[in-house]
Amino acid sequence: MNTFRLSYLRSLVAAFAFVTFAVFAASVSAKEPIKIGFGMALTGGLAGGGKQSLVAMEMWADDINKKGGILGRPVKLIYYDDQTKASTVPGIYAKLLDVDKVDFVVSGYGTNLIAPAMPLVKQRDIVFMGLFGMDCNKKWKHDKYFQILPSGPDPAVDFSRAWFDTIMQLNPKPKSIAFIAADAEFARNLKGGAEVNAKRLGMKVTYNKNYKPGTPDFTPIIRAINATNPDVIYVAAYPPGATGITRAVSEVGTKAVAFGGGMVGLQYSGIMKGLGPKLNGILNYDFYVPEPNMNAYPGVVDLLKRYQKVSVARKVDTKGWYLVPWAYAYLQILGDAVNAVGKIDHAAIAKYIHATEFNTVVGKVKFGKNGEWVKGRTLTVQWQNIKKQNDLEQFAQAGIRKIMAPAAFATGKVKPFNSLR
Repeated sequence: MNTFRLSYLRSLVAAFAFVTFAVFAASVSAKEPIKIGFGMALTGGLAGGGKQSLVAMEMWADDINKKGGILGRPVKLIYYDDQTKASTVPGIYAKLLDVDKVDFVVSGYGTNLIAPAMPLVKQRDIVFMGLFGMDCNKKWKHDKYFQILPSGPDPAVDFSRAWFDTIMQLNPKPKSIAFIAADAEFARNLKGGAEVNAKRLGMKVTYNKNYKPGTPDFTPIIRAINATNPDVIYVAAYPPGATGITRAVSEVGTKAVAFGGGMVGLQYSGIMKGLGPKLNGILNYDFYVPEPNMNAYPGVVDLLKRYQKVSVARKVDTKGWYLVPWAYAYLQILGDAVNAVGKIDHAAIAKYIHATEFNTVVGKVKFGKNGEWVKGRTLTVQWQNIKKQNDLEQFAQAGIRKIMAPAAFATGKVKPFNSLR
C-alpha cells in the first residue's frame, strides 16, 4: 500500500511539473514577440556576406528563444532584401518602423548599406547596431549607434594602421605607394584612412584614383599603376572589384613588394576557392582566420561548427569565417543589453551599452563614445602556400592565411609579394 501511494505521488508530481512547464512555455510563446528589423544584402554584390550573416542572426534568435527570449518574450526577425543597393535602404527602414512596428532595427551588412539608414535612426533617436560599417557615425554623431567592426576609435585610420606597420617590416622599407579604390562610401572612407597612414610614414604617392563600381576590366588600371613604379599598391574594394583586381594583377603582374590592404570579398569561401593560388602574396585585412593563435574568440569554433552543418543546405558561404561570428555577436550584444536594462527604453539601453564591456562569441567588446571599439582588433594576414585552385579545404589549414598583426595573434612574418607567387 505504501509503495502504491509513493508511486502514485511521484506520478502526480511529475504530471504537475510537466503541465506547469507546458503552461509556462505556452505563455512565453503566446506573448507578443520582440521584433528586430533590418535590411540585408541577399542579392547583388554583397550577397555572399549578407546570406551568411542572415543564417548567423537566425541562429542567435533560435539560441536566445531557447533561453526564454528577450524580456521573457520570443524574438522575431523581420527583414527585407536591400539588393546591395543604397537606394533601397531608407524605404526598408521606414517600413520596418512605421508599418511593421519593430521594436529595434539593426543594420544590414556593409558601410554602403548602413550609411543610408543613419539619418532615419538619428531622427527617431533609437539604438542602431551596425554590421561592418566604416566610419558611418563620423557625420551623424548618433549616441545610440554601435558597430561590431573591430577597427578602433578612429576607424578609417585604425583599420589600416597595422597593415602599414607590417609593410614597414620588409627590407628595404617601401617608400612609395599607389592607391586604387571603388568610388563608393566604404572604399573612399577606407582609402582616406590609408592615406593618413601613408603620410605618417612619409610615403610618396605615385597614383591615387577611384574606379567606377561595375568596372569590367581592371588590367588597364593595373598597367597604369605599374607605369608609376610604386613599391606598394593599396586596394580598397568590395567583392566584385576585389576579385577583378586580383585577376588583373595575376594577368599583368607588378613589381610592387606589397599588394592588398582593404579588399573585401577575398575572405568569402567561394571567392577563395575560385581564385586559389592567385591569392598568394596578397596582404590584406581580416577579422577571423583558422589559425592556432585565435584564442581570444572562445565561442567562435563551436558557432562555426553549428553553422557549417547547415550552410550547404542553406546554399550560403560554406565556412562562414568572415561574417558569421560578427553577425551573431552584434545581436548578442543587443539582446544582453535589453535583458540587463529590463525594458525597451532606447536611451537606457544605449547608456548601458556605452558603459559595459560585453562577453561575446568574438571575445570582449567595449564601445567608445562614437560607437566604435575602444581598442581595435583588425588582423593583417598574408596568403601563403596555396597550392590548388577549387580546393576550399586547404584554406581551413593553418599556414594559409598567416597572421602578421596584431603581435598577440601573429603566426608568420611578411614576405615580398612576388616571392610568394
